[in-house]
Amino acid sequence: MDPEVISSFLSDQRENVPEELQQSFLNIEDFWDRKLWHQLTDQLGEYFHDPASSSQRLALFDGFILNFAEKINQLKFISLGLLAATQCPDDHHRLALLTRLTEKVNKPSSQDAYVYALVATSEVKLRLEDLDDARKDLDKAESILDTFDSVETEVHASFYRTNASYYEAKANFAAYYKNALLYLACIDLKSLTLMELRKRAYDLSVAALVSDSIYNFGELLLHPILGSLNGTEHAWLRDLLFAFNRGDLGAYNVLEANLKKCSLLEEHKTFLWQKISLSALTEAVFRRPPHDRAMTFATISKETHVQPQEIEILIMKALSLGLLRGSIDQVAEIARINWVQPKVLDMKQIDNMRLRLKDWDSSVNQLGHWIEGVGKDVWAA
Repeated sequence: MDPEVISSFLSDQRENVPEELQQSFLNIEDFWDRKLWHQLTDQLGEYFHDPASSSQRLALFDGFILNFAEKINQLKFISLGLLAATQCPDDHHRLALLTRLTEKVNKPSSQDAYVYALVATSEVKLRLEDLDDARKDLDKAESILDTFDSVETEVHASFYRTNASYYEAKANFAAYYKNALLYLACIDLKSLTLMELRKRAYDLSVAALVSDSIYNFGELLLHPILGSLNGTEHAWLRDLLFAFNRGDLGAYNVLEANLKKCSLLEEHKTFLWQKISLSALTEAVFRRPPHDRAMTFATISKETHVQPQEIEILIMKALSLGLLRGSIDQVAEIARINWVQPKVLDMKQIDNMRLRLKDWDSSVNQLGHWIEGVGKDVWAA
C-alpha cells in the first residue's frame, strides 16, 4: 500500500467527482491521510450510497478500498463491495467480484461478513439460474448463522430475502411464505419502494393461498404490507385472504372470477375450493359452543356446501392437518370435535365471540342462583 500511489489515484478520481459530492470526496482524502479508518469507512458508505457516485464506485473499490480492507470493519467492507458490484457490467463479472470478496473475509474474526458475502454470492447465482450452488451457499450461511448469539439485522434480512427468492424459484410456497415474512420482520418497511411492497404482498398472498400446508393466514393478515394492495388491481386478493380466514363461501364465490387474473391461482382452482371448504368447516365448529360440537354429516354438508358422500373425507383431512381434533362416528354419521385451531378473528367473528361470552356469563349466573336456591342455609356466599 504505497501512500503516494493512492494519493495520486485519489487526485485523478477527484476530477471526475460530481460537484455536489466534492466536499464528501475531500473528506475521504482527509480521513485517508490521517488514517482515521472508522470515519473513512462511514464517509465512504455515505459517498457510495449517493446515486451520483455510481460511475466511480467500482474504480474506488478496486483501486482504493481494497488497499486497506483489513483495517476497517469487515461487514462494512462487504457492504461497500456490494454497492460497488452494482456497477459490474453483468452478473458473471459481479459473481467473480463477490466470490473474491467472500474468500477474503472467510476468517474466524469476520464470520458475519463472510455470511453476508456468501448470501450475496448466492443471490447472483440465483439470477444465473445456478440453483444447486446457490442452495449450497445458503445452507452454509444458515449453519454459521445458527452459531451466532447475535448478528446485525441486515445480515439476517439478506439471508431471509435470498432464501425466499430460492424457494420462490423452486415453487416451494410454504418455505417462501415463511422466509419472506422473516425478511419483512428484519427490515423497516419504509426502506422498500411502493412497487416492492405491492409485489411482496402479492407474492405472499398467492403463496399463502396455493400452499398445501398453510391454513392459517394470521401473520399475513395482521401485517401492514397487506394494506399496500388497497386501491390497486390486486385489491381482490386481500379480500380473498380474509374470505378464506373466515370460511366465507359466499364471498369466495363472488371473488372466484378473479382467479383467472393469476395463472397460479387458476391452476390451483380445485385445490382452493377444497381449502375454503376446510376453512368453512373450522369456522362452523368455531361458532359453536364447546358443549355443542357434535355435528352430523348433514349439518356439515349444509355449512360447507360439500356433497354428503365427501364429508367424511373432508373431516379426516381437517383432522390430519391439525385444524381440528376429535373423532368420527361413521355409523351414526356424527363428528365429535373437541378442539379447533386458533386463528385471527375479524370484527364479525369477534362479535360472535362476544355473544358467546355473554351466554356463558348468563349460564354461570343461572348456575349460581340454582346452587344458592337448592343449598339455602348450607350455601355460604
